[in-house]
Amino acid sequence: MDSPEITEAVAALRQTLHGGRRILLGIAGAPGSGKSTLAAWLQQQFEPGLAVVVPMDGYHLGNAIIEGTPLRLRKGAIDTFDAGGYLSLLRRLVRRDEPVVYAPEFRRTLDEPVAASIAIPAEVPLVITEGNYLLVEQEPWKDIRAQLDEVWFVETAQTLRLQRLAARHMSFGMDRAAREAWAAGPDEANAVRIQATRPAADRLIHWL
Repeated sequence: MDSPEITEAVAALRQTLHGGRRILLGIAGAPGSGKSTLAAWLQQQFEPGLAVVVPMDGYHLGNAIIEGTPLRLRKGAIDTFDAGGYLSLLRRLVRRDEPVVYAPEFRRTLDEPVAASIAIPAEVPLVITEGNYLLVEQEPWKDIRAQLDEVWFVETAQTLRLQRLAARHMSFGMDRAAREAWAAGPDEANAVRIQATRPAADRLIHWL
């Protein structure tokens, strides 16, 4: 997974940690681009206790909220997230004035967020947060971007990205017709919106 581009990005990130302050790094990209894989890989490049991954997906609206509404048919779209809650979390992480902050995590096996599943102690200097909409310039997402020191945008070949999405949907029980309909509908609509935010990124990362 390593490349000169990624090696340079990681080296620059290490340099920013030398000042002693906390760095919040965002990783954005379309569904299936490999954001969570890159975030996990990045965390492993640092010694234990120096970095933690906090996915935006922990702020999916719960199924009890969206069931029976049009949002259920668009789960994963920008308005199916608790953006205000996510912004509040990031502000707490920036302040760094609590011994530990707990963040929710999205469990795909449950198709639900689970509260207080990720611990972020105050001494952790690098917080990596990944999500689709980190570069969207509407409120409150614009304020979310303002909390982040840097945002990388993950670039992945379209065919590979779609293959990953199909495999993900299949692993959670979708039949072929449902997978194809979801990929061509909600997934593609989200991808188009997210791709439009690409020019606002601090770095473009080509990722397999």
